[in-house]
Amino acid sequence: MGVYFEMHSILRPSFLFALVSGILPLASFAQLPPVKVDPLHVPQGTSGTAACSATETSSCAEAARKLLPLILGDSPMIENLRRLTDEIGGRVTGSPEMAKAVEWGAAGFRAAGVDVHTEKYTMPVTWKEGATRLTITSPTASSLPLRAVSEGWGPATPRDGIEANVIDIGVGSGADFSQVGSIKGAILLAHSEIGSAWPDLFNEYMRPPAIIMRAVKEGAAAILWTGARERLLLYRHTNTLNGAIDKIPQAVVAREDALKLARLVAANPGKVRVKLAMPNEIGGAVEQENVVGEIRGYEKPDEVVILGAHLDSWELGTGALDNGCNAALVIEAARAIKAMGLVPKRTIRFILFSGEEQGTVGSFAYVKAHASELDKMRGVIIFDSGSGRVSGFSLGGRRDTEAGLRQILKPLDAWGATQHTNDASFGTDNFDFLLEGVPTFVANQEISNYLANYHAASDTFDKVDQRELQLNTVIAALTAWGVADRAEPLGKRLSRAELDELVQQTGLDEQMKLLGYWEHWQSGARGRRP
Repeated sequence: MGVYFEMHSILRPSFLFALVSGILPLASFAQLPPVKVDPLHVPQGTSGTAACSATETSSCAEAARKLLPLILGDSPMIENLRRLTDEIGGRVTGSPEMAKAVEWGAAGFRAAGVDVHTEKYTMPVTWKEGATRLTITSPTASSLPLRAVSEGWGPATPRDGIEANVIDIGVGSGADFSQVGSIKGAILLAHSEIGSAWPDLFNEYMRPPAIIMRAVKEGAAAILWTGARERLLLYRHTNTLNGAIDKIPQAVVAREDALKLARLVAANPGKVRVKLAMPNEIGGAVEQENVVGEIRGYEKPDEVVILGAHLDSWELGTGALDNGCNAALVIEAARAIKAMGLVPKRTIRFILFSGEEQGTVGSFAYVKAHASELDKMRGVIIFDSGSGRVSGFSLGGRRDTEAGLRQILKPLDAWGATQHTNDASFGTDNFDFLLEGVPTFVANQEISNYLANYHAASDTFDKVDQRELQLNTVIAALTAWGVADRAEPLGKRLSRAELDELVQQTGLDEQMKLLGYWEHWQSGARGRRP
């Protein structure tokens, strides 16, 4: 969830497409009229385009033609992103930086001429990392420091830290635990593979719950996770997915240091001790905000399409790829749609969610607050995988929405964003909308440099591919516009019985069981009630 996890893309293949060169020459857009000349003028307050149905695809080409020069030309998006990342920086939910980011988002919508407001919800706790310290105390003659950071929303250790023997549990399988015997009072060292593909990131989130459960049950003192990045790069995840403090202290250890520790343990069985001090600062419940921009529909204003991204981030870097670039994308899409001078049939809401990194807390709160509107929510579009090229959308297990989506995006077929997938997963702010039966569309994106900098100190403004971000914004804006302006809804809201079948067919049920969502789903505490 950008928790993130950008887990929504993890089980999908990655598709490579040729780069669009220059200023998008006409050969790249066989379906589009020239973008430099806009002979059409539609007065503000009128639709100006027919719905994007099978027989009216040309109207979507008209919308695309209007969006292209607005987004690819003189645009405030990149400077807006620079201010968010360079001047505000990392934005942990509940922090002063997050409050500044909310102001940034609201100001961005206002500057675009888009109506904006914020909606409050309660975050269970606030969290801030203290001065994490990890040192080898035995068998070395003097303390040897290792580079480490606390897991997000991890509990504080006692003031003097925890000193204990290290037990290497390998990858933390049942067989690994059986070989090491008792772990009571020990600090566990868990191994990882270097992350280079979506399945690697998937494993970073799917493996820990069982290990944590066993560690807590058998009385371990703490867990050290071997970093999955090389060159001493540190990053932060969280393994608690409901905004609550975790059950056991955990730290991510720089890969090279963790491997050195593993070698020391292997050479000195039962004799290696470390001291872990994590004076994390934990506060009480706090009000947080989602930022909501809105362009009201002219024909069916009570029917809503959402284009969203999460605004919060971890703070080791400045949250540029995860997910500042896509927060800027949402504001820019709103600006371009407003500037087109066309009003869609349905209302489009542009939402910057907070609390995503802690388990999609902000979007879950939004779904609960808007429960009475869910029957009329016609689609939720989410961007949350950096600035890699969009290869299509994940349909959340909904093949019934695919034909309509292809009609909407037909004018951009030459861009290759046609590889839609039918997977459903838990990893970003579409999750609770999906569980309520609302059609969702999560952008499938190429890995690019996303995983190498995911949640890391290196996630900074310079990593964003500005050209690809502009192209992705065109796709986002056209998708939102097309879903909002078509004659008929793209897909219905699914019943609970249909959702039960969907989560089983897509394997989402197994994901929810592993991550602790299953009981809440079964009881109706999360998702559409049985």
